[in-house]
Amino acid sequence: MRLQDLIGLAVFEVEEGNEIGKIVDILLDSNWNITGIELESKSFFGGHVKFVAWKDIVAYGEDAVMIRSKESIDKADADHIPCTFLLGKNKLKDLKVLTTTGTILGRISDVYFDQKLGNTIGALEISDGLVTDLIEGRKWLPCSDEMSIGENALMVPAMSEERLQKAINIVNG
Repeated sequence: MRLQDLIGLAVFEVEEGNEIGKIVDILLDSNWNITGIELESKSFFGGHVKFVAWKDIVAYGEDAVMIRSKESIDKADADHIPCTFLLGKNKLKDLKVLTTTGTILGRISDVYFDQKLGNTIGALEISDGLVTDLIEGRKWLPCSDEMSIGENALMVPAMSEERLQKAINIVNG
């Protein structure tokens, strides 16, 4: 499943069956794990985000995400969130992918995870620009422990260019 497919999904709590909001972003850690979902918030200047930890998600599918209860919703200081997919200062979307030998492979356009494996990120979809995407298609790079998320780029091993594959909708558990 792609992280982008989760953005905008309605979130329901199973105890009462109430819709509690929509997903606006995905929270990640530096070990390529999804740690939670960020919910829409009415506060624009508070510096805090509403989120639900991944462990409190009961189920998710094409149409909605189910959480245990309203008590699963927590707040965090936006500056203390290590990494996000779409928003915030440490976002993965559009981050440059750079090999340790200085080759830019493109920019992150999406992130994939296998629903059967839980919350572990499996691969990155990389764009090399609109024209290249149209002619050659986007590329897919499997995640590895050697990758590190930096402030201005995702650093990948030198051999990563050879590991690029043509992007197809895989890991769609």
